[in-house]
Amino acid sequence: MKWINRYLLFVIAFLAIIALMASYQMNDNILSFLSSMRVPGENFPHHGKRSSSQPRHEALKKSTSGRVEGEVVICVVACGNDRLDESLTMLKSALVFTKRPLKFLVISDYGLIPAFHEKLTEWKQIANKTFDFIVRPVTFPENTDVNMWRKLFKPCAAQRLFLPTVLNDTDAVLYVDTDTLFLTPPEVIWDEFKKMNSTQLAALSPEHEEPNTGWYNRFAKHPYYGKLGLNSGVMLMNLTRMREFKWTEYVIPIHKQYRLKIIWGDQDIINIIFHFHPERLLVYSCRYNYRPDHCMYMSVCAGATKEGALVLHGSRSTFHSDKQPPFKAVYTAMQEYQINTDPYENLLIPMRNYLLLGNSSNCGKVWRAFIVQPELHLSRENFL
Repeated sequence: MKWINRYLLFVIAFLAIIALMASYQMNDNILSFLSSMRVPGENFPHHGKRSSSQPRHEALKKSTSGRVEGEVVICVVACGNDRLDESLTMLKSALVFTKRPLKFLVISDYGLIPAFHEKLTEWKQIANKTFDFIVRPVTFPENTDVNMWRKLFKPCAAQRLFLPTVLNDTDAVLYVDTDTLFLTPPEVIWDEFKKMNSTQLAALSPEHEEPNTGWYNRFAKHPYYGKLGLNSGVMLMNLTRMREFKWTEYVIPIHKQYRLKIIWGDQDIINIIFHFHPERLLVYSCRYNYRPDHCMYMSVCAGATKEGALVLHGSRSTFHSDKQPPFKAVYTAMQEYQINTDPYENLLIPMRNYLLLGNSSNCGKVWRAFIVQPELHLSRENFL
């Protein structure tokens, strides 16, 4: 009799466990269904609060977190004839420093596509570096004001907001503005992907380092990331995770709500998204996006002063003006350099000489920040 009672108790306990597990599964299915029905963005711009729940958290965890070691994918958007030479000089700098295969994704006006294709084909034939490239036209979502998006801030700059859907077969890119230059192998920036946790989908640098000179904290009329905002000129984008997050479905409603308050176009929209979703962002230092703001009043990027800038960003046409000569000096040296010639003799030495000519400006006082990395990678010892 005791044996029968024990057996019955065991059966009852087993059935209770099965029922409990079924209940949990049902709750998960219901929550998953409700999450899928929620409109992206409905819980952040309208109430001004950061979302406390993350319905796509698990989906993001499952998306790819590792990048392909063998290839660095660099994306640039260039519209207007004045951007052609800038973009090619930036791509040249990536080729000069890289030690890995590269893939260039160039998105441009129809009128510039032949010029990009011609020059990159020429480089591919003579360069001693391995790279592939794709040149494609700018495209914006159908049923939207395409002309408005094309003119938002700078011509075609808003294309970057739609890269997750435009490049729907690409896992990840390192997006850079046309007015940037690599001073180190681009894989150094690319490898920051490895530092992302399971929910982060992009990496950016702060807009400013000091509150006294910050723009967002003093003037912005819309939400922005953190205390000083973000600069979007050098952006790692995990496009797979951004698609899981439904990134592009946030963009149009945000623009509609804040269009009268946005000054810096696509950068402001990116700031608004990460204001409400800060957990999705990895922030790297000012060395990854070194701009005139870091030295024009006083030196505020200590890392660059000590170890050198990694990416130079000549915002506000600094590469083409004499306001901060070191930016123009580095750009001129890179522009004049011919692919597949001696980078020590024909790039590093001219770059150093140009820098020494204009070291009386505030940025010139920290001219070493501009040359530390090139000296590290282009010194004669690297080619013995």
